[in-house]
Parts: sequence; structure tokens; C-alpha cells
Amino acid sequence: MQFKKSILYSLLTAGLLSASIMSGAAKAEDVKPFRIGALVDMSGIYSALGGPGMVNAVKMAAEDFGGKVLGRPIEVLSANYQNKVDITSARAREWYDRDDVNMIVESSDSASALALQKIAREKKRIAIFAGSASSALTNAECSPYGVHYVYDTYALAHGTGAAVTKAGGDSWFFITADYAFGQALEKDTSEVVVANGGKVIGSVRAPLNSPDFSSFLLQAQASKAKVIGLANAGTDTQNAVRQASEFGIVQSGQKIATLLVFLTDIKGMGLQVAQGLMFTNGFYWDRTDETRAFAKRFGERNNGAMPSMVQAGAYSSTMHYLKSVAAAGTDDGDAVAAKMKELEINDFFATKGKIRADGRMVHDMYLAEAKKPSESKGPWDLLKINAIIPGDQAFRPLSESICPLVKK
Repeated sequence: MQFKKSILYSLLTAGLLSASIMSGAAKAEDVKPFRIGALVDMSGIYSALGGPGMVNAVKMAAEDFGGKVLGRPIEVLSANYQNKVDITSARAREWYDRDDVNMIVESSDSASALALQKIAREKKRIAIFAGSASSALTNAECSPYGVHYVYDTYALAHGTGAAVTKAGGDSWFFITADYAFGQALEKDTSEVVVANGGKVIGSVRAPLNSPDFSSFLLQAQASKAKVIGLANAGTDTQNAVRQASEFGIVQSGQKIATLLVFLTDIKGMGLQVAQGLMFTNGFYWDRTDETRAFAKRFGERNNGAMPSMVQAGAYSSTMHYLKSVAAAGTDDGDAVAAKMKELEINDFFATKGKIRADGRMVHDMYLAEAKKPSESKGPWDLLKINAIIPGDQAFRPLSESICPLVKK
């Protein structure tokens, strides 16, 4: 009898244990992943500065945070939006609506970023702009859910534009990328040139992803302007600078002002062509012990490449977002946005960084210069930092803002 009771007890215990395990497994399966989306140019003209490297930076931030937030495993989704507004809009709606993505971080295209800003506002979800430049994102088109993190056309114009004009480059001709980013950059720089006593002689619009800049460069050369301003980015900038070098434009006395240049552009052009180019940057990998430590880890996951300011900014902004979610104790867009503005940003990317009411993350910017080949000590030793531009001087002051979120 005792033996039968023992068998019965064992079977009952095993059954309860099995039920407990199944219940625990069911509960684990019920835990929804906390999703972040990375929208990047994977194969086009901005793929080197953002692309797979930016996706890896976002994943690094999720891993370094601990892989979980609010008790949910963090999952990073990624997509190639090909610098097209329709693809951006479709993917953003799909992620927010179907896949329950809490935040999207994007990498390069201003027209697409403005479309994403509207959708994120409608869905009350966070959107972070790590690579797009248009200052409209925190001005006329600002949103309570949008964060412009790394740089913008206002900062680029007031950094490079002011420095070049004050140094004697008081007449300008622009070669401008023919979409929202290029137009905003030309406008902001033109205002800076005029404010510093210079004048704009003319401009020409170049289609995105132009392989041949010869006709545009000839128009700029014929203008006799002291400065040819390149209001473009990525491989468009690289192609324009290479062809300007072939035409001997700098040797004939005109200066090339590259208004948006990334570390990857300097690497792509090579220092023989790029040497002496001055531009405004939001991050350089070899500036401090902290930047070098991050760059070393990034390089180990990206074939030895050092991070661009977009890739570094994507890591920093993702980490700040996750810290804000944890501090808020919820994934609610309004609560998280408020916490992101409340918490200060102190990491390898920014010191005492602060997100304002208009969504602008204010931090120091840097006036950089491409080294001469003889000055470089390694494959990624490409830049020298000539000046630090304090954040409160780099970005548009709130007193000049037309963002409806800013109290006057």
C-alpha cells in the first residue's frame, strides 16, 4: 500500500512540475519583445556613413544596456529605405502599427526624416534623427516625439560657413543637392555668409547621386566666386571634390567649402585629395580616451572601420532612449519623451548634452580639418580638430525658433 502511495505521489509531483514548467514557458512566450527600428541606407550614397555600421551601433547599445528593458528583451529591426520617402513612410507605419516598434532611429535622408517625423507624431512614438540634417526637424516641423541628435544644417552653416567667410572667403557659389537637405543647407549657409559681410553670387542644383559634376563645377568656376560651397553629402561630395581636384580649381585660386563631410568621405577620397578640407563635425573617434575606447569596440564589429558621427550618435541616442524608458518605467511616448528631455547626456559622444523642448540635442561641435598625407599615422588617422564650437553657439537659439513647442 505504501509503495502504491509513493508511486501516486511521484506521478502527481511530476505532473505538477510539468504543468509549472509549461506555465512558465507560456509566460515567457507572452513577454513581448521591446522593439527598436533602425532605418538606414544600406546600399546607396550614404551607406558608408550610416548603413550596416549604424545598425551594429544600435545593437551594441542594446547589448550594453543589458539586452532588456521593462523586463522585456530588446529586439532591433533594420531596413533599407533607399533614401526614398515612400519606402520610409510605408516601413515606419508597418513597424509602428504591425510590429509594435517603440522607437525608430534613422540615418541620412532629410526628406524621409520629415515624413517619419509626421508619422511618429501621429502615432505618438519616438523618432530619433541621427543622420538627417534639415534644421526644420526642430524648427517649423518640430514634434514632441522627435529628437534631432547629431548635427543640423544650422550648425554646419554657422561652423564652416562663418569660419570660411571670416577668413576672407566673402563671395560664394553653391553646388546644391536637389532635395530638402541640400536646399536647407544652402539657405542656412547663405544667411551666415551675408551676416558675416559676404555675398552669394549664384547656385546650381545637382540631382542626388550624380556621377558627373563637371558641368556644375564649370559654372562655379566661371562665377569667379572665391568659395565654391558644396551643399551635398556622401559619395556626391566625394565625386565633386575629386573632380574639382582634376580641374585644378583650388590651384587656380578658388576654395572648396565642404559643408557636410563625414569621416568615411575623407577615407573614401584619400588624404591626397581631401587634405586641407575644413568642415564642421559632431564627433571624431580619436579625440579622447572614451571616444577611442568606443571606436575600438565598434571597429571589432565593422571590419576595422572607425565610426562616423552618425554611427556614434546612433549608439549614444539609443542608449539615452533606453535609459529614459527605464527611468520612466513605461514605453508611453509622452512619458519617455519627457524623461529624455529631463536626463542629461554624458558619455563618449557628449558632455552635458541636453534635449531642448524643440527636440534639438545640444552638444559641442568641432571645426575639423583633413590632415596632409604626411601627418597621418594610420589608416583612420585622418582629421585634426582645430576648434571646439560650444553647443549654445553651434545650434539655433530658441529665441529664433518658430517651433510651436517653444514657449516665448
